[in-house]
Amino acid sequence: MNPHPLRLGALLAALVLAAGGGWWGRAEASIHTYGRESFREVGNAFLLSGGSEGIVADGADLAAPDSSFIKFVNVTFWRNAESAESHAKMAHSTGLVQAILFEAADRDNIGGSAYGGQRSICCTPDLAKLEGCKQGEVIRRPSSDDPDWPVVVDTHFSANHLSVKLDDEEVHITKTGMYNLFFISCDPKVRGLAMSGKTIWRNPGGYLPGRMAPLMRFYVFMSLAYLLVMVVWFSNYIRFWRDILPIQNWITLVIALGLFEMTLWYFEYLNFNSSGVRPVGITTWVVTVGAIRKTISRLLILSISMGYGVVRPTLGGLTSKVLLLGLTYFLASELLDISENVGTINDISGKAKLFLVLPDAFLDAFLILWIFTSLSRTLEKLQGKEEFCEIGYIQKVYKCTGGLCHRFSCLDWL
Repeated sequence: MNPHPLRLGALLAALVLAAGGGWWGRAEASIHTYGRESFREVGNAFLLSGGSEGIVADGADLAAPDSSFIKFVNVTFWRNAESAESHAKMAHSTGLVQAILFEAADRDNIGGSAYGGQRSICCTPDLAKLEGCKQGEVIRRPSSDDPDWPVVVDTHFSANHLSVKLDDEEVHITKTGMYNLFFISCDPKVRGLAMSGKTIWRNPGGYLPGRMAPLMRFYVFMSLAYLLVMVVWFSNYIRFWRDILPIQNWITLVIALGLFEMTLWYFEYLNFNSSGVRPVGITTWVVTVGAIRKTISRLLILSISMGYGVVRPTLGGLTSKVLLLGLTYFLASELLDISENVGTINDISGKAKLFLVLPDAFLDAFLILWIFTSLSRTLEKLQGKEEFCEIGYIQKVYKCTGGLCHRFSCLDWL
């Protein structure tokens, strides 16, 4: 029996899974910790984002132990000495900070605009006449679904104190949705405002954010898929060990790294779901293993497209260029994955993400272009030599790679 068709089938399946995991599979609620984070001036308000997560309501029983909630723990606001000393020692309320919690559908219920002008977060004299809001506070209109939402929690500075602690409150979530938390001060005299403490966001099933919860099952399925491919691959690897090509040893490494990566991702999410925090060490290892796997899988497809292991024993003068491209791709992928995952709960900002995504996307596009260019040249060379067996092999790789790139490009675009 000819072992080459079996090896070819396993090779293509391994390459599809290995490369696909990089192009496709990019990652209950969590604990947000704030370490003296500064407010920023936005319009007529000083604002600090406290988090944004999807939370699933668990029913009408608010006393249930696994209820969905957002809890404030040791949240403390700080102002600078100049702002504090401008008030008398016996003064009662010398500065207001408000915590605003709202569901995404109610975002237009925060803020307002007088006479069609610029939208304001805080109530102005004109808006006080039009909206009936209280000047110096956040403009809030009741939700059509629940008049108690958006939720506003007020905290007042007293006398000339530098800090004030928000009461440890727990807000129960009775509606499934995407929730946003902001800390806002409308007092122009409260300068140098900062905040410390933490908020706990919990779903019925644990601390994992709603956008991440489906990924736990995804990584289980991916681990099983890699395990299945590994069983098929190793059975053929052992069966035809006398005919193993050097490049197939690298494919074995990629499959093993893929299984290891998916397993690590699952346990990282499992730990996150039970503790509410992302362990930096484990997450760094996971993204590093993933970056190595993605780099090797892409370089393998590129090397095979150039004819390595099929019509040429080495890449010759192209070796240094391929390795340089691989190193560059590894660094770009590692930086992107670290910024998105290590110690991160919220999505990174649009500008920062764009800055990191562009190099990764450019290198992916360059790799795809180089792969198809190399495949075309290899086919032309083989057709000139009339080596029909190798031509069929390369044509199958060409079709497989083309379908793979098209499929995952569509998924990325969606």
